[in-house]
Amino acid sequence: MKLTIREIANMAGVSPGTVSKVINKTGSISPKTVKKVMKIIEETGYHPSFSAKSLATKKSNLIGLIYAGEVHVEFSHPFFNEVVNAFKNAIGKLGYDILVFSNDKFNKMKEDYVARCKHFHLDGCVIIAGEQLEEAVNQLDQSNVPCVGVDIELKGPRSSYVSTDNAKVSAKVVEYLYLNSIKKVAFIGGPSNSIISNLRKEAFIHFINLFGMSVRSNWIQYGNYFEDSGYQAMKQILANKPYPEAVYTASDMMALGALKALKEEGIRVPEDMKLVGCDDIEACRYSDPPLATVKQDKDKMGKLAAYMLHDLINGNTEPGSILVDPKLVIRDSCVIEKDITMST
Repeated sequence: MKLTIREIANMAGVSPGTVSKVINKTGSISPKTVKKVMKIIEETGYHPSFSAKSLATKKSNLIGLIYAGEVHVEFSHPFFNEVVNAFKNAIGKLGYDILVFSNDKFNKMKEDYVARCKHFHLDGCVIIAGEQLEEAVNQLDQSNVPCVGVDIELKGPRSSYVSTDNAKVSAKVVEYLYLNSIKKVAFIGGPSNSIISNLRKEAFIHFINLFGMSVRSNWIQYGNYFEDSGYQAMKQILANKPYPEAVYTASDMMALGALKALKEEGIRVPEDMKLVGCDDIEACRYSDPPLATVKQDKDKMGKLAAYMLHDLINGNTEPGSILVDPKLVIRDSCVIEKDITMST
């Protein structure tokens, strides 16, 4: 039979609160009382329940992991998987366990995230953003629950966020092409209502115009970050001539789909058309040709999210944001003879 903290207290002749303080090493308890309580705990083999520990310390050491938005689409993407793995490793080393919120069950139960955080006594939450965010995420952001967003801008009283500097992602691609005399460039973005994709598209257009480069309306297409959409978007670009000299996509997976479409049309990469993706997923290294890309530092983003959340929970920092610099990685799909190397 499992003993309760109240039964241990009765055996020791003290209050349950005193037992809790002995277990959690808090408060001012005399050495004699500590010794007496610990002797009974050892003799009975008592293990305090999770609820008893969290009640005494006011901390559960539990973090909620929320996949916000269209989970079934967004989070099978390698980019998010790598960020989450880095976060899990870092937050685990800081002494936390993770509770993953089931988005499907959440929607069916019509609960809200704030209530669930209170129910499980969560210390804080990390929110990995999809494109379509439910109102419950906004409510959580505005609550007193410490939160850190990844690729989602949070503005709540106890919220911070970390994201790639998406304007720099496009700036690096366009500048590199411009410095190497490539001025006709197409863009394949994510969904037309995607916040991240639109940041990249707006920066792309800004720098194209800044450098006096050419872009046609047909050269701007949209996908959903996955291969098939990149394939279909590339087909649309190739439906009319003239063709661009280079194609820049908002994700590597769309670039891989675009590469397939180019090969089917007999267009050589990079000889006839250059191709650049974004994310630097593992598959880039093994495509034919290997895919040039803009590397998002997924490991750094995951670690930053963990440390930022830990500091928010413990009151060590004020809410804020960090933009992580991307890095242009040139591989064979965008090799340029006598290329001019820029600072990455």
